[in-house]
Amino acid sequence: MRGYSIIKKRADFLAANRGKRYATPGFVLLVSDRRDADPAIRLGITITKKVGNAVTSNRAKRRLRALARNVMPLLGQAGWDYVLVGRPGATVERDFAAMRADLARALSQVHAQTDG
Repeated sequence: MRGYSIIKKRADFLAANRGKRYATPGFVLLVSDRRDADPAIRLGITITKKVGNAVTSNRAKRRLRALARNVMPLLGQAGWDYVLVGRPGATVERDFAAMRADLARALSQVHAQTDG
């Protein structure tokens, strides 16, 4: 079971793009506080054509979904939207443990900036 719901509407992706961002070697994390009554953690994943062909982009999406399943239930905050944007080359080639550490660091940094 995943601990988040999926962002599907373009407007929600654009709203996350207007929020905070944190760049890592494997991906860019976009974060937005929805400020609504819905307590769900929502996640969107974006992979551009620059990542590669269909096989490569599908692998990148699978890796980012697995990453989110591992980290989001623990460190994601209710009422926030998160978008993971895959980076060319790095999303598929980077070590998974390093990506998990990157996402944990990114979430703590973004929420520390918000709280302080």
